[in-house]
Order: sequence, then structure tokens, then C-alpha cells
Amino acid sequence: MQWEEVRTIYPDQYVKLQILTSHTDGNIKFVDEVALIRAIQDPKEATRELLSAKDGVIVSHTSNNELKIELRTLRGLRGVVQHEN
Repeated sequence: MQWEEVRTIYPDQYVKLQILTSHTDGNIKFVDEVALIRAIQDPKEATRELLSAKDGVIVSHTSNNELKIELRTLRGLRGVVQHEN
């Protein structure tokens, strides 16, 4: 299902979606095709669902014109910390 179809069927609502296909351009992931899991009426529930989402599952509001995700890289130190004697 395309994002435009979801927006037409579920106007002005939060929806939980499984990403089926996507493409990236720089640090932006554009979602091309989704499977609707369910519509969510309560904004607090939508937030809880978003925070617990994983494995290609997202929550978005159908007022958004595009379905895109900013990709961020986590930077940190790895390895052994060396101590001076």
C-alpha cells in the first residue's frame, strides 16, 4: 500500500505501519510501500507504540505529506580504555 492510499483511507489519524520497501537518499529514508497494522486514535497510545516499535515498524500521522525517516548514526567510543601507570 502506498502512503497516499493510507492517508486517503485514514485521514487525520495516527497509523502503525510495517515498512515493506524503502530507499535512501543521503541521510533520509523514504518509505515507498507499507502494510497497515492498525489505526490509533489516542495520541498517547501512538507515542507508546512509536517508542516500542522495532524491525521496520513505524507510527506516523496521516497529516504528513511524505513518509520519511531521518537516519542518524550513533557515535561513541569502543574498545579498551588504557590507563597510565
